[in-house]
Amino acid sequence: MKYSFIAPRSKQLISGEFRQAIFFFAISIIMIVSAYGFLVYKVHLFKQDHQVFDETLKKLEHSKEELNKKITIIELEVKKSESIATQNTLTKESIRSLFDLVPDAITLTKAHLDENSLILYGETPTRDVYEFMLQAPLRAIFHRTYTSFYPTQHGWYNFVSTNYLDEETLGEVQE
Repeated sequence: MKYSFIAPRSKQLISGEFRQAIFFFAISIIMIVSAYGFLVYKVHLFKQDHQVFDETLKKLEHSKEELNKKITIIELEVKKSESIATQNTLTKESIRSLFDLVPDAITLTKAHLDENSLILYGETPTRDVYEFMLQAPLRAIFHRTYTSFYPTQHGWYNFVSTNYLDEETLGEVQE
């Protein structure tokens, strides 16, 4: 007598549903572990990039300090060059004013200009021409004026005029 309509099957230690459950759990665990590994790898790359950026930032800060030092030096040089240019302009104007001051009848052969003195060498037809046309304006400008005359062979006079500004008055003008 048979009590079952199906033929008996052998019992398996792990059933099909249990195998499927274990398979899905394994896949889930593999996915979680791989995601964790991926994140650990990305964190490692981020730390390396962060170190590289820190080093780059330190280099840039150092180069910024160097550039600021160079900018300061350049600004000082610009101020110095502007000062020199201003002095050159003032000297040029002084020389131009000096030559405008010399009348046509008097010929200058040499002029020596310092900060507080002017020495003129030249030739004049008479002493009076020199005294009225050149010495009077020079006395208006300078505090002390000395002139020496030497007669030439053709009747004119060579002269050496030394003109000085006093030091204490010069300091007041510069302030």
